[in-house]
Amino acid sequence: MMRNGSSRARFGPFEVDLHTLELWKFGTRLKLVGQPFEILAVLLSKPGELVTREELRMRLWPADTFVDFNHGLNAAVNKLREALNDSAEAPRYVETLPRRGYRFMAAVEWVAAKPVVLEARLPQAEPLVVKPPDSLPAEFMPEGAGRPSYAEIRNPSPLMRYLLGAGVLFTLFLAAALFLKTASTYGAGSPTRSVVEYTRPLLAISDTATPAFSPDGNFVAFFREHSQPGQSGIYVTPVGSNQLMQLTSNEHDRYPVWSPDGRWIAFSRLANQIYSIHLVASDAGREQKRNSEEKVAATSAAFGLTSRGRAERELTTGGVAPRHGELDWSPDGKFIAFAGASGIYLLSLKDSAVRRVTDPPAMVEDWGPSFSPDGQKIMFVRNRQIGAPDEIWVERAGGRDGIRVVSEPGRISSAPQWSFDGRSVIFSSNRTGHPALWRVSLDAPDSAVEIRAAGAPAWDPAVSRRGYRLAYERLLHSVSIWQMHLFGSGEKRPYLTVSSTSDTDQGPGPQFSPDGKRLAYMSDRSGTLEIWVSNRDGSNGFQLSAVGGAGTPRWSPDSQAVVFDVTTPSGSKIVTMNLHGGAPQTLTADGFHSVCPSWSHDGKWIYFASPRSSEWQVWRIPAAGGSPVQVTQHGGHAPLESLDGKFIYYAKTPMAEPEIWRVPADGGAETPLPLVRPGTWASWQVVKGGILFVGPSLGHQAVLNFYDFGRQRTTAVAVLERIPFWLGATADGRTVAFDQPGQEQTQAMLVDNFR
Repeated sequence: MMRNGSSRARFGPFEVDLHTLELWKFGTRLKLVGQPFEILAVLLSKPGELVTREELRMRLWPADTFVDFNHGLNAAVNKLREALNDSAEAPRYVETLPRRGYRFMAAVEWVAAKPVVLEARLPQAEPLVVKPPDSLPAEFMPEGAGRPSYAEIRNPSPLMRYLLGAGVLFTLFLAAALFLKTASTYGAGSPTRSVVEYTRPLLAISDTATPAFSPDGNFVAFFREHSQPGQSGIYVTPVGSNQLMQLTSNEHDRYPVWSPDGRWIAFSRLANQIYSIHLVASDAGREQKRNSEEKVAATSAAFGLTSRGRAERELTTGGVAPRHGELDWSPDGKFIAFAGASGIYLLSLKDSAVRRVTDPPAMVEDWGPSFSPDGQKIMFVRNRQIGAPDEIWVERAGGRDGIRVVSEPGRISSAPQWSFDGRSVIFSSNRTGHPALWRVSLDAPDSAVEIRAAGAPAWDPAVSRRGYRLAYERLLHSVSIWQMHLFGSGEKRPYLTVSSTSDTDQGPGPQFSPDGKRLAYMSDRSGTLEIWVSNRDGSNGFQLSAVGGAGTPRWSPDSQAVVFDVTTPSGSKIVTMNLHGGAPQTLTADGFHSVCPSWSHDGKWIYFASPRSSEWQVWRIPAAGGSPVQVTQHGGHAPLESLDGKFIYYAKTPMAEPEIWRVPADGGAETPLPLVRPGTWASWQVVKGGILFVGPSLGHQAVLNFYDFGRQRTTAVAVLERIPFWLGATADGRTVAFDQPGQEQTQAMLVDNFR
């Protein structure tokens, strides 16, 4: 998207580049990715004009996407406002036009891209020439002590070689024995076990991003953001260890890639909105305990090391300015690929020559290069204007005869990667509303499959060439669960119950058990969205489900089981699980979406919402299994039965601020409750004698209300800081639980047994 031939816009203290998808404030880059950034781009294209919610839906969510659009859009706009330090009550940039859409209020100036002359920034008097990796000066990699470096592990001592050889022979003997045993029992009815993918955080720390595997798959380089000066930068860690080796100390370093021999790491650095490419020795972050201070000082003087002993050099790119930070190193070690303004370029490490290998059409940008495992091809993303699909192309490394392999309905948010065998593509796309990892075979490019082990949101995939591992970056929203006592002496004050339930997007969905002793909620702290159970106060939490994509938990009347929905490729399913063990029981095994389940008061039925009759309606199914029975005829969502079992209450639609209706449990007229209007389909709860709900009122305050069934009146009970998406309450209505947002953090994740 461009105005007057420019893709760079300026408003107030902010500047945005729609090509590089970056936002700055006073020259400092801000975190804004995915749908919030796309909303900003659309608003900037029409300053002062109304952009309808429907227009944003068509731009950001494909027509066949199954997602709560209204909440997703509201959440994305809130993130945009947080990045701009804006507010809905007193907007300076993004104005809400109720029930219609949004308008960008500030004046927008479209400016030309700043000219880039990299050679003027280099400290050398003449262009830097980097030798091939196998002939770089030995002094460039300082000697180390303590735990062996990556290079030392690759070149063990003679004794170590002997021990390794003996170990290999023993392993081969054992493998042969196991194979013969397996072959002798094959076909005799012995059970087989498939390989299970296991997802876990790469490290116990957060704010880690852009992971990259070493050639042997045993180390990972990544960027770490830290609040302490000098602690942000590129790090290396062994897989399965929390030991860190810091390589650089610049907070603007990103996108590390390894040399094929594992001795070097190339990375991008962003300074004054300009990218540059750097090299650092892969073990240069270790403290050089055996080196004397004099030797370190001499090495620093000779090769430009810092006082902490890091070896680092900037590469010249022949006057071609990198436009993106993503890099890749060719398997033969001769080239580094990067994206410039006019395509993908190869930088020779022998003579610093730069050669362009792709030729995108006008108004189109190529970025995110990735070499195939054999080094013969380069894969990259081709971005067109907003509204046109992103594409993944493959080009021969020596020519310009590229072919398109993927036309993606969503937005591709990071560089795609080859599978370890070079037969498929791993990439991140928001085709389902949130960035997630997808895999597509080059033989069948129209059959993309979501990598469910990664969950969502997920981007920046990295595939190990050995060891069957996948790493990626995810976003932690740090959504927390709060509680508030509504009755008793003293002021009604909320208090934190469960902090950082992580990236659950619509919040944790807290629900008290009927006996008031436990709390069920959603969390993806294990890597995928699952159901967790804790004590009522949030203590002693444990993971109940392990299905991936679990949500909307509700308790059985005896407080011994939980029902929830699970997102699958063949539609959302209704599943029950017992607290004391046992396999999950799927109640709706058909191909229709079934969501938002809840139990009847006697435990015999489970209500849920489904569009299986072409529109969202309330259905119910026997808790022991059976055929679904339609309950409503004129629309319904998120049903809850009254405590006495006489009525079923439900949201009229899954949209924002829905009407709440009711229908007799035994059948009858469907009637509205005009005085009950929650902010979302999940921010209300049936309790003893009425309904508690949170919705906006005058002044945009988040007001907790109580609707009295007997008196048919609504009374304000308390005021919350923000309207939560979810509201839970004890059966007596004396305590509520709700979600509130916190800070966002990134975290590098690891998937083992990724084939």
